Amino acid sequence: MWRVYRRKEGRQASWRVEEEAEQISEEMIMLEKVIPGVEMEFRDDVIPGKAFPLPSAPCRALCTRQNPQMASGVLIDMAKHLGSLRFRVWEKMLETVQYSPITLDPNTATPWLAFSPDLTAVWYAGAQPQLPDNPERCDLCVCVLGAGGFVAGRHCWEVEVGDKPKWDLGVLWESVQRKGILQVNPAHGFWAVALRDGGQYSACTQPWTPLALQQKPQRVRVLLDYDKGEVSFFNASDMSHIYTFRDRFHDRIFPFVSPCVSENGRNTQALKICPAKVSILHQ
Repeated sequence: MWRVYRRKEGRQASWRVEEEAEQISEEMIMLEKVIPGVEMEFRDDVIPGKAFPLPSAPCRALCTRQNPQMASGVLIDMAKHLGSLRFRVWEKMLETVQYSPITLDPNTATPWLAFSPDLTAVWYAGAQPQLPDNPERCDLCVCVLGAGGFVAGRHCWEVEVGDKPKWDLGVLWESVQRKGILQVNPAHGFWAVALRDGGQYSACTQPWTPLALQQKPQRVRVLLDYDKGEVSFFNASDMSHIYTFRDRFHDRIFPFVSPCVSENGRNTQALKICPAKVSILHQ
């Protein structure tokens, strides 16, 4: 990065030197025009035994030039660039780096799911190669957990649902049952919202609570406040409220998403964890 700034200011300094050289060249051309006139004055005024004459005032003015001085701005401003180099490098990194608040854990996924290389998107793919039946894996519920989990604090992420006609998303206990048919409601360690049949939104209570949304969300924002025991869902486009669960959390909580099954070529789109924005507070 320092080399880039050094080259840039080096070019600027070179331009200033070239401008100075052009000015000197113009003055040299002017002097070449003046010299014949000075020589003419010398020939006319030189008399043997008489003091050598000085050029006339106009000639002296044209022939006189101040000693050359270093042009302003030629030196590289080292303090400017070295003093803020780390900050500028970080700014450049922000232009190329995307941060995902949630990474999906394929070791928890049902065998019918497929993932993007960066583990931020998941979709129903049907039969997959035989996978180990490890304790963390859901075998029948078509879902996958996020990696890491949370035991305190406030956490936020967004899931792009697009135009999928079916999906589930939310959070669950670490200790939730992962084998067999699962009951998705708070009594069994799930706090989630769901879409069915392309238009029926529900909060996964017991029984499920139908939700009347004014606008079909393309992205759903999940806000977890572990210490307050709240999980809230919003339409990310206008931050309109979808639903809030209130409970008491005492176990590690994991994000989860379910793209649900694909039927007759429908519902094949992926669910995607959206990249988060990174902010710099500069004091």
